[in-house]
Amino acid sequence: MPIRVAIEHRTTYRFDRLVHLSPHVVRLRPAPHTRTPVLAYSLRVEPENHFVNWQQDPFGNHLARLVFPEPTRSLSLTVDLVADLTVINPFDFFLEEDAEHYPFAYEKGLADDLAPYLRSELPGRAAAAWLAGLDARPPGGMPTVAFLARLNQRLQGDVAYTVRMEPGVQTPEATLDKAIGSCRDTAWLLVHLLRNLGLAARFVSGYLIQLVADEVPIEGPAGPTTDFTDLHAWAEVFVPGAGWIGLDPTSGLFAGEGHLPLACTPEPGRAAPVSGALEPGEIELSYANVVRRVHEDPRVTRPYTDDQWHRIDALGRSVDAELVAGDVRLTQGGEPTFVSIDDREGDEWTVAADGPAKRRLAAELAARLAARHGPGALVQHGQGKWYPGEPLPRWQIGVLWRTDGEPLWREPALLDDPAPLDTG
Repeated sequence: MPIRVAIEHRTTYRFDRLVHLSPHVVRLRPAPHTRTPVLAYSLRVEPENHFVNWQQDPFGNHLARLVFPEPTRSLSLTVDLVADLTVINPFDFFLEEDAEHYPFAYEKGLADDLAPYLRSELPGRAAAAWLAGLDARPPGGMPTVAFLARLNQRLQGDVAYTVRMEPGVQTPEATLDKAIGSCRDTAWLLVHLLRNLGLAARFVSGYLIQLVADEVPIEGPAGPTTDFTDLHAWAEVFVPGAGWIGLDPTSGLFAGEGHLPLACTPEPGRAAPVSGALEPGEIELSYANVVRRVHEDPRVTRPYTDDQWHRIDALGRSVDAELVAGDVRLTQGGEPTFVSIDDREGDEWTVAADGPAKRRLAAELAARLAARHGPGALVQHGQGKWYPGEPLPRWQIGVLWRTDGEPLWREPALLDDPAPLDTG
């Protein structure tokens, strides 16, 4: 069940004097293809005297183009959004048959469409050495998803993460040589490596939302100790059948519900959250990112307290006591489903209404139930349910007996019995 969160992101630039601002482009609105449901969004800009024009760039990203007619001493951008964090399975896709194993080639029409995401400089010394050690092409190829996971995890292990306040993005060679970089550095490095492996890739700028887990995971990192959000960067790779798949080299994981893309572009510069120019001068930058939980439904792990659990347990025990006092007994009801232990995947146990083993085992089960619960029972073979789309109704076996032990039927040979299926 989703956890509804509210995010506030604020970036403020303060100038040492009145300055003229060129038109600015703001890329702080979730991209159209984001999988996390965004219920509300707003962008507030100060100074109030400005013009805003919403548009989409050639890659489909939302842009706010701001024009400031008068000089100002500050520029403030505040984003408020509400989103439902519903668990997303990052592997919920099917690959085209030709792309199930790496290496594979894009068909020409698709390769033409992906041309901006396939262009790459030749790998430098460090990148070439890293790719050579990848061992990504065993005989017969490697399953594509396994290859991407291995690539992403290895990069996460080889390049340490740091917060880097300097503007711009490091070159892939610099990131590999230093073995450390910010999220945008490793994201661009991953794009570079993927393209040199013949895979279309793009740079992604977005929000990362991480909530404290209800329980400590059995495996893997424990995650943050407080709810957290910030601007983040990762990469997406295009695989036929799946489309764009998000890979986060900072964590070594596939992108999930906490990754909200803002801008996806062939180059990092076109995905910058804010771009524009101003007159020379001193600038003071401040920013803040806050996430808070707006609503979350009760669940088995949270937000019940220990006292609430004790009260729930006490209520259950009192209900059990009342059932016992009222002589209410638990019996088997509904429609228990039986599957042959010898052929669980056979048609008669999965999709077919009938089958030789099913009919034989059903008759044996009915005979055992009659012998155990009601000697002298009447075993009746009759019409069962008739499901929509099926040409004939199904059959059923009923076992009827008297509770006082008196036989209900004494001549089983006189009862009709369906003829055995023709197995020849």
